[in-house]
Amino acid sequence: MIPSLRQQYNKAFTEEKYETFLKEIYDRHDHVPNFRIAETPIFIPNALKEKLFEACEEISEVIMQPDFKEKSQKAVVANQHVPGEDEHTLFLQMDFGICLDENGDYLPQLIEVQGFPSLYFFQEQLAKSFKNNFDIPENYSPIFGGLSSEEYMGLLRKAIVGDSNPENVILLEVEPKKQNTQIDFWECRRQLGIPILCVSELITEGKDVFYKDESGKKIQIEKIFNRVIFDELVKRDDLKRDFYLTKEYNIKWIGHPHWFFRISKFTLPLINSKYNPPSFFLNEIKTIPEDLHNYVLKPLYSFAGSGVIINLNRHDIEMIKDPENYILQRKVTYAPVLETPTGNAKIEVRMLMLWDKDDEKPRIVNNLTRISKGEMIGVKYNKDKDWVGASVSFFE
Repeated sequence: MIPSLRQQYNKAFTEEKYETFLKEIYDRHDHVPNFRIAETPIFIPNALKEKLFEACEEISEVIMQPDFKEKSQKAVVANQHVPGEDEHTLFLQMDFGICLDENGDYLPQLIEVQGFPSLYFFQEQLAKSFKNNFDIPENYSPIFGGLSSEEYMGLLRKAIVGDSNPENVILLEVEPKKQNTQIDFWECRRQLGIPILCVSELITEGKDVFYKDESGKKIQIEKIFNRVIFDELVKRDDLKRDFYLTKEYNIKWIGHPHWFFRISKFTLPLINSKYNPPSFFLNEIKTIPEDLHNYVLKPLYSFAGSGVIINLNRHDIEMIKDPENYILQRKVTYAPVLETPTGNAKIEVRMLMLWDKDDEKPRIVNNLTRISKGEMIGVKYNKDKDWVGASVSFFE
């Protein structure tokens, strides 16, 4: 993205350095993730950084509106209501495809907005491994606001553990050792010292919730750092458990489950910004656009691209039985702006944000970047390709 740095990086790159870099990541937790880690980070120039910040600000304003909860209430399914919702989300992410405007300048376009924690821990580890194995300029950082790595982890520790003892705070998932993003869980445990548990391991006694530690001692849970995607849990009838998210317990949610629904594809039609491609609730469209090939159909309640139709026609629209659960979004044309030794690639940048209860508004703290040479961002569109996959951006 910055020609001089890109050429310098590509020229100095070797497969041996890349293998050493990967080994450092794998050895840290004795785990090889089943997603591909790219050969390169991205170097983001100031002009694009300013636009990404402006985009985050404009989109955050919609979520900060006093009536946002009222507008997003339909997103919370009645039989999936979880007690203890807080005033606003703690975690906030915005995915931007990097495009070009009519003048050839960079233009971020919103793909997704999420009120659910992403890889806040692994991304810091990934950035450090890039620094340890490749020549990354000192004046470039993946972290914002002048934060050091230690200060960044301090923010996460305050948000997740706070004044509790780490043993009384847990990261909760559905079968964590089977999750694609489990490397983030292990890094979280390493940094915060909190246990990683499956919902099936929790013990309830009235409104109190416990787990058993490695010695068999019963430990009471005060806070749950939630990584459970409700939709996934609902489908798991085979999972024996006595903890149900819809019941009231003496626990505090760190990342309340409702925000996964409220801040999601459901939010996109509410945003009016040059950084957000036009988006509409399917059931509110009076006339189907003639140029459907320029649109994407997305289910409101899906994860990791499931159910998205990118090559759309009228028949696809007519076959939808529940249009209230879909949005139609103007298609985004990613620009192949990343030069690699085996052809140019497209980039998507996820801005990672925290909205602490003491803060007036969300704060941008880190980023996650994905590189693609396929039709879409994602593993299935990039099989057998190199210089693609999970990455991180270093900002000027």
